Amino acid sequence: MTANHIPHTAPERVIGLDPIRRRHGVTADRMIPLLTAGDPLADAVVAELDLYGARARQALGVGLRKGLAGLDERPPEAVAALLKQVETTPSWVDPLMLHRGDVVSLSVPPTWFGLCAIASGLAHTYASPASARLLVLTGRPTPPVARRLVETGVWVRQTIRPGGLLRGGPGYVATVEARLRHARLRATALTDWDRGAPGLPVGQLDMARTWLGFTLIAFQTLAVVGIDITGEDERHLYQYWSYVAHLLGLDESLYQDVVDHAGARRLQDLLDAMTSPPDDTSRAATAAVIGAQAHVTAHAPGAVLSEDQLKHLIHSVLRRSLGNPAADRLGIPDVPDANDLMPLISTLNRQARYWQTFSPASAQAARRQAVDEPGPGPESMAAVLPLGLAFQSSAGVGRSSTPAA
Repeated sequence: MTANHIPHTAPERVIGLDPIRRRHGVTADRMIPLLTAGDPLADAVVAELDLYGARARQALGVGLRKGLAGLDERPPEAVAALLKQVETTPSWVDPLMLHRGDVVSLSVPPTWFGLCAIASGLAHTYASPASARLLVLTGRPTPPVARRLVETGVWVRQTIRPGGLLRGGPGYVATVEARLRHARLRATALTDWDRGAPGLPVGQLDMARTWLGFTLIAFQTLAVVGIDITGEDERHLYQYWSYVAHLLGLDESLYQDVVDHAGARRLQDLLDAMTSPPDDTSRAATAAVIGAQAHVTAHAPGAVLSEDQLKHLIHSVLRRSLGNPAADRLGIPDVPDANDLMPLISTLNRQARYWQTFSPASAQAARRQAVDEPGPGPESMAAVLPLGLAFQSSAGVGRSSTPAA
């Protein structure tokens, strides 16, 4: 069972292929086929869900929570293959790591993690016109982005929690569901996709770009506000998120050698070289991300800044994180020096983080506080939890309800 994808030739999506080859050598040639590569296992599952309906959906839902061995009868072929793949834990995964959760992300105060990491991760994703263009297929940018912001916040929270990625855990289930949403987007978008548009939507390199958004880009942005991590932290971070990449269905060649920020930057440089520059859709999506994040933060319990003040803060953070040339291409406004609070904020955060990580006991207390921090409310959770739109028939998913990638 395979999904019916109409192929595009890879060089369509690469601008100036020869300079890329000269700069990156054989690595670039190995990456080019991934421009039009999807996720065969997940794509086949989506095709089976459309073919078998409730039977396949039930088998998938139970299988994700109880495991392949917990099913009373054999599931459809593609569902069984996906469950077998995600249940086969790679040999390099430390079981204790999964029990502890992402201790590096959990060391970050939740407000700053949402304000910096999630906003920058989504902005980095939508800097790719191919990813941003999917928002056009799902309606005007603002509602899909607001939904994606909620989905992302819920997913990340479930993923980094202690035990979240254990088989059947909330992060494990949510990550595989995110993988299937990507596959649903490919199946749905290709029915309307302008055949002149280059590349496959939500292909391997787009997914790798999203993965970098929540590793390299997120912590590069957090460093701007004074939340730095050590070299050892970097190694823990990428070890944990390599398992997330495995569950998301990324090709192993994209992340197997990425063990720290330096390796992540090399991957990012290659992806940027193979990605068209941001266009008007990218800029509209970025503005929508910033507006949605400012709105969510301004209306959170205990908020002390207005939406406009938070927009100025996010603009300042992103310009420092991404650099002025990249920020200009994304249409992120400059912030007058008189309104720039970043020097004060970074100083205060560095002082707080020094004491927060001063001893193992203080670090553990900070992580416990992050785990116990109130998460999104029931309405937000209902938007993304079990089975959701990823498992609906493509015939029943309209443009306004297809989840953004």
